[in-house]
Amino acid sequence: MANAISLELDTHEIDLLIDIRHRLHRQPELLYDLPQTSAFVEQQLNALGCDEVLTGYGECGVVGIIRGSGGRANRIVGLRADMDALPLVEATEAPWASEHEGRMHACGHDGHMTMLLGAARHLCANRDRFDGTVAVIFQPAEEGGAGAQRMLDDGLLEKVPLSEIYGMHNLPGLEIGHFAMTPGPAMASVDEIDLIVKGRGGHGAYPETTVDPLPAAAAIIHAAQTIVARNLAPGDRAVVSLTTISGGSAFNVIPETVRLGGTVRALDPGVRDKIERRVREIAASVADGYGCTVEINYTCHYPVMINNIEAAGHALAAGVDVAGASSVDGDHAPSLAGEDFAFFLNAVPGAMIWIGNGPSAGLHNPEYDFNDAALQYGVAYWVSLVEARLPSAESRELD
Repeated sequence: MANAISLELDTHEIDLLIDIRHRLHRQPELLYDLPQTSAFVEQQLNALGCDEVLTGYGECGVVGIIRGSGGRANRIVGLRADMDALPLVEATEAPWASEHEGRMHACGHDGHMTMLLGAARHLCANRDRFDGTVAVIFQPAEEGGAGAQRMLDDGLLEKVPLSEIYGMHNLPGLEIGHFAMTPGPAMASVDEIDLIVKGRGGHGAYPETTVDPLPAAAAIIHAAQTIVARNLAPGDRAVVSLTTISGGSAFNVIPETVRLGGTVRALDPGVRDKIERRVREIAASVADGYGCTVEINYTCHYPVMINNIEAAGHALAAGVDVAGASSVDGDHAPSLAGEDFAFFLNAVPGAMIWIGNGPSAGLHNPEYDFNDAALQYGVAYWVSLVEARLPSAESRELD
């Protein structure tokens, strides 16, 4: 059951948010190819009365600048929402289902954008309630494209020198009106393994004339599973998952090569480095033991997402202000999923909080849909956070 809320939106405001969310859901776009989404967000921010609307950061990112009352304009708090969808065929059959075949908002970024637009509406209309500047950041390419890093590379922080930054992501299974925070390491690094095991192919009836890469590949898969079990301390949270194997084209031919692919996740940069070293050592030595060679392509994608402890406390306090202490988990277990908000947190102090999406399908599932009942809680959270981090002169006097 949803809880009481600190900022009550009227029926018209809620209906407006739902309409925006459904419109965004109908037009999912991928990575950096977001012409409709970016244009819609830019139009909305201009209509709301943002002081500036910046475009072009991260190719198609959009940033709205909202200046409050008072003289602390140089104190800038960033609020981030991701914009891109996933290459999935939607199975919800909702009236607002994707109109772009093979693409859908299966991670709730449509909801994230809507909540931030709702907060921007309130902040633009109530500038006397905060003293400082808010940057509402709409980021492309979270789903594997490192859009956060691209925005930083394009000079976002030089143009908008953030004092701190916050993110919010929905969590299926967490009740509507509830929040959860993980101080410190909260989401895992994301690395990709690509191994090409090379032997010498030949006729399946004459294996002695070949160097079969299949047994070598199988042995690498088996040996890789010992890394977490035998090379890491029991308290180290990490996973090595070899998830793809391809090789061979006929029942009577021993192939020349076999390709393995997979992912590595870790919650500590040192553990991440150790796993990479061991993957390389194991792949090379096992392949050599079978008379094969191996080409190792190990790509580090997203870093560990580490919530700043102080900022996590501020985010947690805003959640409590919105929904009450009993509805906020301040010590939520970290996740081995990845999140490119990590790049922002490597550059600026900040934190990401989970917001409940209720009993929905899981993230990245074709039957997932963002829960509209969460929208008002997300708007209230952003507003509470801004007013706490950028208190007006009147608020400071009362304190």
